Amino acid sequence: MFLLKKISGLILSPMTICIVLFILGLFLLLFTRRQKTGKFTVTLGVVFLLLMSYDALPDRALGTLEHKYPPLKEINSISDVKWIVVLGGGHASDLNLPVASRLSGESLSRLIEGVIIHKRLPESRMILSGGNIFDPVPESKSMAELAIILGIDKDDIHEEPAGLDTEEQAVLIKKIVGKDKFILVTSAFHIPRSMALFQKQGMQPIPAPAGHRIKDKETIDPFMFFPDSGGIGKMELAVHEYLGMLWSKLRGRI
Repeated sequence: MFLLKKISGLILSPMTICIVLFILGLFLLLFTRRQKTGKFTVTLGVVFLLLMSYDALPDRALGTLEHKYPPLKEINSISDVKWIVVLGGGHASDLNLPVASRLSGESLSRLIEGVIIHKRLPESRMILSGGNIFDPVPESKSMAELAIILGIDKDDIHEEPAGLDTEEQAVLIKKIVGKDKFILVTSAFHIPRSMALFQKQGMQPIPAPAGHRIKDKETIDPFMFFPDSGGIGKMELAVHEYLGMLWSKLRGRI
């Protein structure tokens, strides 16, 4: 089921759809007499690619997710927090690289946010969650290694190396935290789905979104008038999350 979900997400990703449109259109143009259909299909692919390449649509799609929960700013005013849960966002256990380079950008931003919160709430402990999906080393281990380098006491770290996705992580973390008060740290675009999955388990985490992609600009950036891969990346993230929420709703998980 886990592998099926991952493959389905890749098939339905915007970039895959765009490539399929181009290939189908070229096939129709080069090997069939359906020239009008082929031209329309290629044109549709070009329009779709342009819509994803400019920030307007991707920012709207991703911003809706990122703005659902505000950043956790008044950390010192929070009391009785026993745990800070940090969800992993990808890694590669290449021992030839520094430990920070082994973590994906998402994992790195989440971990740094978790470390900052823990240092402001020194009585808390950190739960670093992430299993080994396509890697021999659990992601939680790589995160724990970097957290210790950043000054977190080893005794303040609890690794959760079994959860392969957010749904499994919520179930496993509930067994650790019980009814304790805790802060949930994950990417801003991922926080709505994560909160829903944790709340479904009867928990009420305090959201702490990290690694925001959508940022207000006070001046006009000339680069915004040119297409770039950044917009495509943001749209890919947004579609992944919306598909994840749809999948969870259809299965009654949120």
